[in-house]
Amino acid sequence: MNKDISVLTSVYKNDIPKNVKIAIESIVNQTLKPKQIVMIIDGPVSDELMETINELAKKYKILEVYPLEKNVGLGTALKIGTGYCKYDYIARMDSDDIAVPERFEKQMACFESDPELSLVGSNAQEFFNEPENLANIKAVPETHEEIVEFMKERCPFCHMSVIMKKDMLEKAGGYEHWYYAEDYYLWIRMFLAGAKFYNIQENLMYVRINYDTFERRGGMKYYKSIKGLLKIMKQNDLLGFMRYNKAKLKRYVGHVLVPKKLKSKLYMKFMREKNSENEEGKEKE
Repeated sequence: MNKDISVLTSVYKNDIPKNVKIAIESIVNQTLKPKQIVMIIDGPVSDELMETINELAKKYKILEVYPLEKNVGLGTALKIGTGYCKYDYIARMDSDDIAVPERFEKQMACFESDPELSLVGSNAQEFFNEPENLANIKAVPETHEEIVEFMKERCPFCHMSVIMKKDMLEKAGGYEHWYYAEDYYLWIRMFLAGAKFYNIQENLMYVRINYDTFERRGGMKYYKSIKGLLKIMKQNDLLGFMRYNKAKLKRYVGHVLVPKKLKSKLYMKFMREKNSENEEGKEKE
């Protein structure tokens, strides 16, 4: 089995240099090394961030950096980046998250045991700003059947955790812009193109969150974005009439009626209840 991996990531002006460095180093230090890291710089960034990226590229020869003149958004940036990926498997990585050392080794073992798989993701451990401040575990469904069922109402993968076969990604049309849901849009199209999915039931990623994480995914514009994906599923017989309308209603309540700041506060309260050992540190911040 060919295990050659291209890693696809994107950075933009708000990324913090030290977080980008940690993210890249978690990739180059994998037990199964990738052959290539493709980094798209999505528009102008600070001199400090650019200096960090240049230092990383000089130190790690597998890191290829492609700057864009203007910010185009994540979906479009990843579509451009896919064109630079040379190998059969494409692993996603966000610019401020941390991959556990065995991530690639465990994911590629899944492809080896089931050659029909098109995409393998995993659960993820969220953390609040710094890795020692653990938050909730983001758990996702395991089997293909469970993933497809879950997809009818919610995004079934931790985007930053997935490895995809490049040929299936391209068969589905690749990444496209879709407001704060370019990944969800891609999973739907990959399924319709015949992809088979799997999620490892382990936390192979540490994912950074903050007070803005959930505020961004709310409001009428975001609701309309998700409603558009529900409509695509209905048009392709993934959703029936009743379930489509029920899913729309749930999303409207969650994204429009519940104020974004309240949503964030409720989540943070729940997080603290789950991680009482970190309570003292969080109260001081």
